Amino acid sequence: MQITILWADDEIELLKPHIIYLQNKGYSIIPVVSGNEALEVMENQVVDIVFLDENMPGLSGIETLKRMKTLNQNIPIVMITKSEEENIMEDAIGGHIADYLIKPVNPKQILLCLKKNIDNKKLITEKSTLAYQQSFRNISMKISDRLSFEEWEKLYKELVYWELELEKIEDAGVSEILADQKSEANTCFSKYVMRNYQDWLLGKGKEKPLFSHTILKDKLFPSINNKPIFLFLIDNLRYDQWKTLQPLINEYYRTDSEEIYYSILPTATHYSRNALFAGLMPGEIAKKYPNMWLNENDEGGKNQFEEQLLGEYLKRYGKRIKYSFSKILNVDFGKKVLDNIHQLMQNQLNVVVFNFIDMLSHARIEVDLIRELADDEKSYRSVTKSWFENSTLIDMIKYLSAQKIPIFITTDHGTIKISKPIKIVGDKFINANLRYKVGRTMDYPANQVYEVKNPEDIYLPKEGVTHRFIFATGSDFFAYPNNYNQYISYYKDTFQHGGISLEEMMLPFIKLMPK
Repeated sequence: MQITILWADDEIELLKPHIIYLQNKGYSIIPVVSGNEALEVMENQVVDIVFLDENMPGLSGIETLKRMKTLNQNIPIVMITKSEEENIMEDAIGGHIADYLIKPVNPKQILLCLKKNIDNKKLITEKSTLAYQQSFRNISMKISDRLSFEEWEKLYKELVYWELELEKIEDAGVSEILADQKSEANTCFSKYVMRNYQDWLLGKGKEKPLFSHTILKDKLFPSINNKPIFLFLIDNLRYDQWKTLQPLINEYYRTDSEEIYYSILPTATHYSRNALFAGLMPGEIAKKYPNMWLNENDEGGKNQFEEQLLGEYLKRYGKRIKYSFSKILNVDFGKKVLDNIHQLMQNQLNVVVFNFIDMLSHARIEVDLIRELADDEKSYRSVTKSWFENSTLIDMIKYLSAQKIPIFITTDHGTIKISKPIKIVGDKFINANLRYKVGRTMDYPANQVYEVKNPEDIYLPKEGVTHRFIFATGSDFFAYPNNYNQYISYYKDTFQHGGISLEEMMLPFIKLMPK
């Protein structure tokens, strides 16, 4: 498509060499000698960009700019001026110019300006696509290699980087290639976890990642002193969602450290978040604090004792401090915590749990509007960003930044978009989660799941002699034969958690220092 340039300058005749140069490059030029002529052209023709002389007789460049913006608010306007006076540039920039050039201009300056303001998206698309294509082979080689947990972290960060970069260019073909590559990475990562998970928990071998039950001791407790700090736990926050929120937080905080830690299995709030706040694995919580643990089929909220578990955790490590614990499940309570945040400054540690993203993933199944808003990975990130921009969390962050308070941001588990059903048959006592199952009588294809016949081997509670856990990997999910097709159509392409995948297990733990 040919780009049309409207060029307004009372000395347009002197610019003929520039116009010919641009025409030879494939651009169409409409030359005019006054602001009024330029406005007349804009009223009657479609133009893609305007070059506007600031100093013209009659209607000035600044006044022409203002009137052009009333005709077409989004058109890029480049101001060309002989003057570098500050007040002129402030007027022009205040009028939302796309760029400005100082006379005398040369043809290459003009061409560069066009590429920056018109061809920018095309250039970004071509450059990003080429860069990913060059990285594709390198990533594929890494995926098929025997990576350490640190190398898996780097690879996941690289995949997320490309996911966020390529979503800007909206090239469906390249995005599909990346999605396939990510799926392959999840297949290999799942095998890696299945080979090593039990040994990690038993402390075998030289290397093991940080886990839910060790992350606070290793990364938060050393920062506790006489001054207040805040830990914000955003339930269900994936690493890619964190990278989407990070630019919004950068205005108030600098990122001091960005760690990746692994959620324990199951990657579900009942297990991972209790483990995080207790500093113990679920099986250990059930034995040490039986009154604070509920099994799958027990009635009552499964995470109702988090504050007490955190208190016990702090005492075990000699942290006899004042602390607060707030769980925000709705907007009204969020506002209440925000209104009272100044009182929390008396505590050395303040923990605030936000449940929005977890509610979003569950609501997405039930509410058609939410399904539409969070239809894919990109829109899921977008809805998360929109929530954050309008949440009490960002208001708390602004306040704490002004008070020069360090903060930490983390989560308990992530989610993955499920697509491939695995048939499972079981009795009525099996739990409802789509990504992991626990029970006695279960029939399933053992070669497609991570099977743990003795839950105590991975420090999970054992409810009965024959109880076992199974975990879905990649984007698989468990489906019952009864109403099979209806069940699949209802849950397919929803975001779920509980199983083994990069998105569910590899989680951000961020330390932020006020600017």
